[in-house]
Amino acid sequence: MRDRFRDLEEPATVRKKDVVLMATVTSFESLDHPSKSELRQFAELFSPLFQASSEEAKRQAVAALSQCATVPPAVSLFIGCQPIAIAAPFLTSSQAIDDDTLITIARTQGAAHAKAIVRRPSLSPKVIDALVSLHQAEPERGMTMSGISPAVTSSASAAETHAADSEAERLAREEALRQKIKQVARHLARDDNNRLGLRSLSDVQEALLVRFAREREAQQFAATLADALSSSRWLAERIMIDTSGQQLAVTLTSLGMGFADAVYALERFYPHLAEQHGSVSRAWLVLDSIDAEESYARVEAWRRADSYTYLPPEQKPSARPGAPLFGTKASPIRELRVVSRSR
Repeated sequence: MRDRFRDLEEPATVRKKDVVLMATVTSFESLDHPSKSELRQFAELFSPLFQASSEEAKRQAVAALSQCATVPPAVSLFIGCQPIAIAAPFLTSSQAIDDDTLITIARTQGAAHAKAIVRRPSLSPKVIDALVSLHQAEPERGMTMSGISPAVTSSASAAETHAADSEAERLAREEALRQKIKQVARHLARDDNNRLGLRSLSDVQEALLVRFAREREAQQFAATLADALSSSRWLAERIMIDTSGQQLAVTLTSLGMGFADAVYALERFYPHLAEQHGSVSRAWLVLDSIDAEESYARVEAWRRADSYTYLPPEQKPSARPGAPLFGTKASPIRELRVVSRSR
């Protein structure tokens, strides 16, 4: 009976520790610029509380600390060395981890942690080189062990040739991987909200588009879209006639319309895009698959073609002045009479 009461007490104890852990993290979050003593105190409290808490509390604490601008280095290393299911949000999004800590975690924790680090918004060249060398370490070691037996039986020249080929192949793979990681880092660090020099919707235009989409006023929506594109009404109507909704999705993306507003507009005008696929609609999937730079290039091509084919209404010719600019002029009939008399 006594053991049963102890079993009933344990969950409450764990819950208390969860509450203390989250209270400690929340208190640390409220500090805009924590002092050295506050950082040291938090580092001393965090580790034992974290280890004594439940898995759910650990995930919540790590998710909260991922948004903090400053985290003690010891805490960063401690979180980074946790299982990947807990450490992944921190490794992927926290800006408080320095390069040396990232490299240490990647070298000591394995491939899953390294992949989480690769998904960070930005990576320094130092971290990229460390990840590349780490990726090449195991294949190179295996290749060396497999090459021992042939090297013993082959001649010296053949061994040197094989080693040179292997080294060249290794360097080529290393360079290809380095370029791939840099490309991924540039892609993840790209800010799609930076629209300097791009054609963008004004706040009024975006509000009007949302309003007309809500009321399904296609004509008014097309007029506002043409104004935003500085194009003819014909081009806006041609974009909306596309029953797949793909052209309108490309256009709204190129104009920088908010993602949620663009999804709403597509769902209102194209009911088939409102169908749910899992937890999101088809409109969400269509917009998510569109590249911002490619959409801007496509819309600009449409605008150029529209400017070549669309002719504005001709201006009326200006009225001729009543009197000639250089004095009176004889009528053509009088001129003919003068010529006939002279003959």
